[in-house]
Amino acid sequence: MDKRSNFLPFIEVIEWHDQPTTVMMWKVPDEDREIKNGAKLIVREGQASMFMTQGTVADIFQAGAHALQTQNIPILTRIKGWKYGFESPFKADVFYFALKQFLNLKWGTPSPVILRDPQFGQVRLRAFGSYNVRISNIERFFREYAGVSAELTIKDFEVKLRDYIAPKFAEALAQLQIPTLDIARNLSVLNNQIEPLILPYFEDLGITITQFTVTSVSLPQQVTEFFDKVTGMNMVGDDAARFREFNTSLAIGSPNSVIAGDVQQGVGLGLLIKEMQNQPVNDTSGTSSTDITASLQQLKKLFDSGLIDENEYKDKKTELLSKL
Repeated sequence: MDKRSNFLPFIEVIEWHDQPTTVMMWKVPDEDREIKNGAKLIVREGQASMFMTQGTVADIFQAGAHALQTQNIPILTRIKGWKYGFESPFKADVFYFALKQFLNLKWGTPSPVILRDPQFGQVRLRAFGSYNVRISNIERFFREYAGVSAELTIKDFEVKLRDYIAPKFAEALAQLQIPTLDIARNLSVLNNQIEPLILPYFEDLGITITQFTVTSVSLPQQVTEFFDKVTGMNMVGDDAARFREFNTSLAIGSPNSVIAGDVQQGVGLGLLIKEMQNQPVNDTSGTSSTDITASLQQLKKLFDSGLIDENEYKDKKTELLSKL
């Protein structure tokens, strides 16, 4: 609003010239003053203005300069008890709305989403993303959400929407039944599935989604550990000789013994499991007593870690000892 109007008995110029980037709606402070008949209303590009009298939406003005006269706001003539003639000032609440896109709003799952997975059983996932919105229906937005607030920021709105999007993400995952290991390469499919689920809710609030994105899905620790072990196994394949070389290189002068131990355990687990399943291991170098001793030590570590049961441990131990 023009600062000059603070010193006038009636409001002569109405505008929103200092528009913060985060504000969606702003009520013109009028201090109970009345609008002069013929006053100028200035609505800039990317804005809209709404007049409200006696709890009723009187008119909505788009971008441009408007001369405010009672005959230009037809609903005023139908309001019961209108006490002024067409040449007199009138009282109205004036609201401005930002029609621009509000970009890069954030959403996420406040608590993990439980997903049934064919390989891991039940897993807990967290997801994060962003979206863009704009006000598309001013009157609906005002009635369904804004109410009589003097100012509404996108941050206020973002919190409300975040609480709604999270359960819709879980619903989309349940419908798609994407295995946990395949979620990362199916984010675009998730985007297309979630957006139709949340569109009706946004539209009911007078809001349009211009873009919605799932940016990342955080896998649980158990799945991440599985990835680490599979990666270690893939590094050596089925070649036991290469495993021994790899195992030795990690043990000698490793700058991080914890990481080395994890990788060794993952690789050794893969090779021993294959042996226990009678899957051939292409070892052309022969089996020496040193190799068998190393295998026994690795077997004991797997048993102590609870990765194999007692029967598996005893059977494999007997098999290895018979080769000495």
